[in-house]
Amino acid sequence: MIMVTGANGQLASLTLHALAERHIPAVGGSRSPADGQRRLDFDDPASLDLAGVSTLVLVSAGYAEDDQVVARHRAVLDAAVRDRVGHVVYTSLVGDGDHLAIAPAHRATELLIKASGLGWTILRNGLYAELFGALLGWTTDGLESAFGDGALAAVARADLAAAAAAVAGDPAAHAGKTYDLVGEPITAADVAEKLGVEHRAVGLGEYRARLLADDSLLPFQPPMLASIATSVRHGFLSNTSSDLAHLLGRPLTDSLSVATRTAAALRPAAR
Repeated sequence: MIMVTGANGQLASLTLHALAERHIPAVGGSRSPADGQRRLDFDDPASLDLAGVSTLVLVSAGYAEDDQVVARHRAVLDAAVRDRVGHVVYTSLVGDGDHLAIAPAHRATELLIKASGLGWTILRNGLYAELFGALLGWTTDGLESAFGDGALAAVARADLAAAAAAVAGDPAAHAGKTYDLVGEPITAADVAEKLGVEHRAVGLGEYRARLLADDSLLPFQPPMLASIATSVRHGFLSNTSSDLAHLLGRPLTDSLSVATRTAAALRPAAR
């Protein structure tokens, strides 16, 4: 049986959908399970029952401080060893993302997986095209961002889910492999052009000050978002790879269109 963790999240739910499209039986695990799902709360060791699971798709529980994320992943990996799970597919971070504030938790988890004795495949996912579009701010004159002229090899979330399903459906073919899953590079100016507006670049200092002044953000989020901005701005996240197209067996979804749709959906209504 295949289990996908974080089943109510966007990537995991899309992965379950992709598995269903392939007619591959799978179950979702969640701390708040819906019908047909199994309760799986990384913060509650008693809930980590992986009996009968042959392949575990471990969707990163990355929405927290690094020590909490790694502790959660260690707990579920310990349960996987105990319950004799055969293979773990981990949704990690693109290899070029080592400059990002979220990288340490991913790299620490990769080391835990490789030391566990479990079969494994690591999917080093690029940043979502949806995220890129959402991080573009609207002004009265158009779009603004701290990305400057930098490009991001953004990738549609649905493509990453389809790749996870492909690997989970045939784990033996991908055992011991690490894939860099990225799309084609896009810029904030590309999105602005598609929308017929201008793009204004703001400085990293101004961007960081805005983040620090935003009371809705958790403490770890301002440095995380600032690290994304500077990494894109300075060209660290624009490299491409053929891994994703290879796993999908088809052309990639157009990341620029995905980012543009996301940005357009967030445009304030005209007054």
